Amino acid sequence: MKAHTGVMSASATRPTLQGRRSPGIQIPAGQPAVEIEIAAGETVHLSNLQKVFWPEAGITKRDLLQYYADVSPFLLPHLINRAMVMKRYPDGAYGKFFFQKRAPAPRPEWVPVCEILHPSANLVDFPVIQDLAGLLWVVNLGCIDLNPWYARCDDVDRPDYLHFDLDPTPGAEFQQVLEVALIIRDALLEKKISCYPKTTGSRGIHIYVPIVRGPLQKQVWAFAKSLAKELADKHPESITAEYRVAKRPPNHVLVDYNQNAWGRTLASVYSVRPKPNAPVSAPVTWEEVERGIRIEDFRLDNTPERLKSVGDLYAPLLSAKNRVRLEAVL
Repeated sequence: MKAHTGVMSASATRPTLQGRRSPGIQIPAGQPAVEIEIAAGETVHLSNLQKVFWPEAGITKRDLLQYYADVSPFLLPHLINRAMVMKRYPDGAYGKFFFQKRAPAPRPEWVPVCEILHPSANLVDFPVIQDLAGLLWVVNLGCIDLNPWYARCDDVDRPDYLHFDLDPTPGAEFQQVLEVALIIRDALLEKKISCYPKTTGSRGIHIYVPIVRGPLQKQVWAFAKSLAKELADKHPESITAEYRVAKRPPNHVLVDYNQNAWGRTLASVYSVRPKPNAPVSAPVTWEEVERGIRIEDFRLDNTPERLKSVGDLYAPLLSAKNRVRLEAVL
């Protein structure tokens, strides 16, 4: 596989790119636009704050920005030093959206970029969200959910986690997704691999595995494919790993390994999703999965309080300890 160089660059006034604890801020209500100084030299202009993003719940763009400010100490460590694919919803959760890879120009000098050479030989400068100012800046552009790369910018070919995206096919219920999640957990535990679930905030469950960086993205994808197909063979009544949409059986749960491919992204942990009542992609415990949860249990309006009580259940994905050496099972 040809290497796809990743290079981080930023203004000379911003020589270090370390994540920082974010101070609590309050975005004023009832104003169409504000400027907020986050740190010295970092003033963010926030616009169209009164625009309604979720009509059924009366949730505004200001509410979305305030949510991300509130959860930023938990979210930012999962974003720093990773290229961000922007999925922009300028007219709210149910309006038209578009993907944008290149960082807008002009942009604030304190928003660095990650330059990645794509297979087409085009060099793309993705924005990198390093702190609260950058987070509010990208959300203000209409990014409801956040889609970071699996690998860090200093080596975009070698991810530091793999995942399984569980999605119900037509006719399947969310309870079936939970049951398949437990099957995957047990299969990974048999290989002495720890894994961590989160809701997608849409219809399914994501299962993440922290790995020691080393294998190429293609190798990580191959492991995920092999396990997904193995489980589909063992549980043909409930699991499918069929890549072709038209061939997927109804009333099954798709174990989507293809989201591990190079250049793909998933909604990050703590991302709000453009679905009714603003659900959140929320980490959960395996005990909660066993008891039964619902996608709608985790929302923009209650996730900050949940974080105060349970903390960051995805902290193991940030730790250097207890990461899987995937080479041993490839």
